[in-house]
Amino acid sequence: MNISENTLVTNKDIVRAFIDALFTKGDLGAVDDYLAVDFVDHDPPLGGPPDREAMRSAGALFRRACPDWHSEPHLVIAEGDLVVEHFTAGGTQRGELFGAPAPAQGRTVTLRGINIFRIREERIVERWGRLDELGVLRQLGIVPAPA
Repeated sequence: MNISENTLVTNKDIVRAFIDALFTKGDLGAVDDYLAVDFVDHDPPLGGPPDREAMRSAGALFRRACPDWHSEPHLVIAEGDLVVEHFTAGGTQRGELFGAPAPAQGRTVTLRGINIFRIREERIVERWGRLDELGVLRQLGIVPAPA
């Protein structure tokens, strides 16, 4: 597959804009703007279904629990129709998250991960990801930290 340098830049911009809109700005409409109707999530966040609505639900969940939730990409690489994003996301817990009530003073919750997105016709059509969900559960006190 021969993809131009301009297309690679555009694909990276699409991924950055989607993550920024959904997870940093809390714009749930980003799912409609950036994900293809036939979008498939091969590693759905939080064990949800592999579709667009699960991605929208994940965005809403983090924004409800941590209104200042934001995502910071550390590395974004494009090759062919794929874009890889290494990121750290986080916010201050102000509401229930995974069953853990918000502490009186709030606590910083951090999520690290890697996503791979496939782009077709300037829409995200597939996602594979590895998120440190266990790390979040440990921060919330749901799972004990290793001894």
